[in-house]
Amino acid sequence: MGVRLMVVDDHRLLAEALASALKLRGHRVLAAAAPAAGAAELVIARAPEVCLLGTATPAEPGTFDPVAKIKRERPQVAVLVLGPVPSPRGIAAAFAAGASGYVRHDERIEGVERAIMKARAGEAAVAPQLLQGAFSELLNPVAQPDDEGQRLLRMLTPREVEVLVRVADGEDTRLIAAGMGIAPSTARTHVQRVLMKLGVGSRLEAAALAARTGLLDHAGPFHPAGRTDNGVRREP
Repeated sequence: MGVRLMVVDDHRLLAEALASALKLRGHRVLAAAAPAAGAAELVIARAPEVCLLGTATPAEPGTFDPVAKIKRERPQVAVLVLGPVPSPRGIAAAFAAGASGYVRHDERIEGVERAIMKARAGEAAVAPQLLQGAFSELLNPVAQPDDEGQRLLRMLTPREVEVLVRVADGEDTRLIAAGMGIAPSTARTHVQRVLMKLGVGSRLEAAALAARTGLLDHAGPFHPAGRTDNGVRREP
């Protein structure tokens, strides 16, 4: 008997190709879509038996938020993640969010179909060795020593960290220059270097990235020279 499915993947062409292959094998595919905003809502609205959810970044924070949302709203929907060769952390994150299984992107269609049937039956659709690693990670979580905030912080010089602190505080170029005792042109150059190193296009994006990754938390307490704790410049 065919399974009522939805296919959601980063690449629409891949989603549609997989959907077509599954239709040829007798399954009813309700929709094939890319995981843009609203993908989880689409799955919740259509309520398939199994949702195939593709991802290219299983270890990235927030990757499996759609899984958690689907399971909250439609706990009967089995979510099967399609992704690259995962780390135990990625597998653990998928299962922690409520996924029923994990299938590698390079799996043959027969393997995908077997995983679908297992997921619909309420079984864990994942290779035993991957499942063992995932459970070990869930039961014995370890601190991640090289998270994104620390990685980004290592890219900045101490002066650039000071500039980023001031940018995050909302200071413009004039205030940054005055607070650091440098020319506005120099302050502007420092800001541009910070934006370039962080891979963002604006000061607002830099401040948002610093907040999201906890970058400035890793830098510890930082009071630029000549400032008191409340940001008022001391007179020499």
